[in-house]
Amino acid sequence: MKLAVSTLGMPGEGLDRAIEIATGGGCQGLELRLHPDTGVHGGLDAAGRRSVRERVERAGLEISALAGYVGICEPGEDEPVVEALIADLQLAADLGAPGVRVFPRGDDPAVGARRLKAVSGTASALGTRVLVETHDRMATGAAVAGLLAEAGCPETTGAIWDLLHPWRHGESPADTLAALGPYLSYVQVKDAVSAEDTTPVPMWTGSVPLEESGELLRAAGYDGWVSLEWERTWYPQVAPVEEILPGAADWVRRFAL
Repeated sequence: MKLAVSTLGMPGEGLDRAIEIATGGGCQGLELRLHPDTGVHGGLDAAGRRSVRERVERAGLEISALAGYVGICEPGEDEPVVEALIADLQLAADLGAPGVRVFPRGDDPAVGARRLKAVSGTASALGTRVLVETHDRMATGAAVAGLLAEAGCPETTGAIWDLLHPWRHGESPADTLAALGPYLSYVQVKDAVSAEDTTPVPMWTGSVPLEESGELLRAAGYDGWVSLEWERTWYPQVAPVEEILPGAADWVRRFAL
């Protein structure tokens, strides 16, 4: 497993500080949230994109993924969704990121599958992938796997297992991993108070089944990215992410192959 940290946990910090936190925390990668507040977004010109890539690479880090906000199953016309996703995929290629996170934002797999197929050729040409997170209206592994199976684009799509959301929607870690199977491309790790209270807490102090999930991933031979998604952007009262990173690094060491 390779450890990354999401800039969602660093509101207002900027890229240079994010790089400092990642390297100081023993990370190999950065998951870059696409938002003007982070300095990394689709509005960057060519020089800005080169600067981001060079600064990350100079620090000896990789960009593990771009955390985008396209809703792949969101109700409405396909064209705006496809255009937004292609823009994010181009940004990923320019920055050297292997994939772009998307949310479901809807529950009709036919809608999402149609859009994933529409961008598959572009993603392939750019060498990037669309990664669908277990989130919102498709929070379980079963739901995301159903979407990706219907899309039928395994070379340009994958699944992100956010350890919190399937569990809090009643799906066991074993069932999540079994459903995601060959689609699993990325893991987001975190802990929270409970299934009902998702306030972030330091690793091993909440209720998310971290031990069970880690054992399952090790047994399955997972050796991809694990990103600490510390949601300080949404919960500004919680501790700085650099105080939480040691717990995530310990989790990766514990369950790495």
